[in-house]
This record gives sequence, structure tokens and C-alpha cells, in this order.
Amino acid sequence: MKLWEDARVVRGMRAQLEMRRKRLEGGDAALGWKVGFAAPAMLERLDITGPLVGFLTRNALVRSGESVSLGGWVKPVAEPEIAVHIGRDVSAGADHETANAAIAGISPAIEIVDLTAPPEDPERILSGNIYQRHVVLAGAAPARAGSASDGLTCPVVRRGSEFARTSDPQANTGNWVDIVRHVADVLAAFGERLRSGEIIITGSVVPPLTIEPGEDAIAFEVDPVAGVAVRFFGEFKP
Repeated sequence: MKLWEDARVVRGMRAQLEMRRKRLEGGDAALGWKVGFAAPAMLERLDITGPLVGFLTRNALVRSGESVSLGGWVKPVAEPEIAVHIGRDVSAGADHETANAAIAGISPAIEIVDLTAPPEDPERILSGNIYQRHVVLAGAAPARAGSASDGLTCPVVRRGSEFARTSDPQANTGNWVDIVRHVADVLAAFGERLRSGEIIITGSVVPPLTIEPGEDAIAFEVDPVAGVAVRFFGEFKP
């Protein structure tokens, strides 16, 4: 069964896209899309056949170096990710070559989510837009052209020290071209389209980082491309 044929996913995506429609009608603007729960263990746990897809809007955007309030949050989590910048529209059923050609470039990103409930039900996860709160970017343009990941080193810094690193940013998320194809297919199943100028954040390149009380910053480098950082303030109760 394809992901978009799952009744739980159908109900969740319809609710999510209705939320997106209302936000856009209220003056927000489209930024792009996200994928979540792509790891094999999570696919099995949720009994789904592919990653879940959520949306990003401009009101969620945080520029690198800015601060995010965590006041009142339940369980803030930071995910160092690669943002894929889409340079041309991608239709459902696009082959690998077409999807690859649509990738204008890549850049580092940090997604901030609030894990308000355990991830157990795909419908509930999707209805809440996969816990999405903010996405941190260094700028609107790709930091490196194309979709190649060779030669990249990706360290994550928290509390002033390197906490994790990977030299294969696709190992934990799956291939970026395949993600583009998957997002295009899912969106098409619900009457949407992956469009030029949008981004896709492709999942955490290392295991997601649960933010601890008193922790005030996370930084993520994609060497030699670029880096992003975000600061935190406000109290939350874990």
C-alpha cells in the first residue's frame, strides 16, 4: 500500500492541509515542506510505508543567529537537517533524473519541534503538522549548487562543544533525490504540487537532540558549505 492510500494518512493530511490553507489565507506565505519519521525503526513502529510529509510557512522561519522562545513548550527537540532548494516544479511520478535536475542546491537547516505527545498515531502526527514549530536557515538561496553530498562534514555543537558529527548526511535520512520524488508524489495525491522556489527539509542527519532546561544554543555546520545556529530562551517543563 502506498503511503497516501493509508486511511490514517488520508485523514491526517486532509486536516494538515486545511490548517495550511487557513494560515495562508490569514496572511502567512508558503516556504516549503518537511519529511519526518523516515528511519526504518519509525516506519515499522508507525506501520507506514514511507516518510510523513508536513509543511513549512514563512511565519515559522528563523534566521541563523536569532533566538526562539521555548516558554510553555512540552518537549523541544532540535534536528540538524539539510534543506533541499527546489529550482523547478516536480510532478508526481518524476523519475530520478528529473527530480535530481529540479534540485537547485542545498543548505544547512535546524528544525525546532515540540514533541507534545508520543509519536504513535500517523493521523494525529500529521494533523499537528509533525510537531513543526520553527525552521532555522542562513538565507533564502542555496549555499551549494546541486545535490551532491560528497566531501561534506557535518558537526553539531551544543553547550559549546561538539556533540555529534557525520560525514554522510544522507545516511540517517535517505537519499535527497528520493525524498524530492516522495514529497512530489504525496502532495499530488492530495491536490498539491511541489513548486519551484520551495524548500524541503529532509530529516535529521544525526539523532534528534532533546533540548535540556538551561540549554541556550545549538549550532550546525555543513563544512565547507555553511553553518546555522539558533539560541533559546524561556522556561519549559520537561
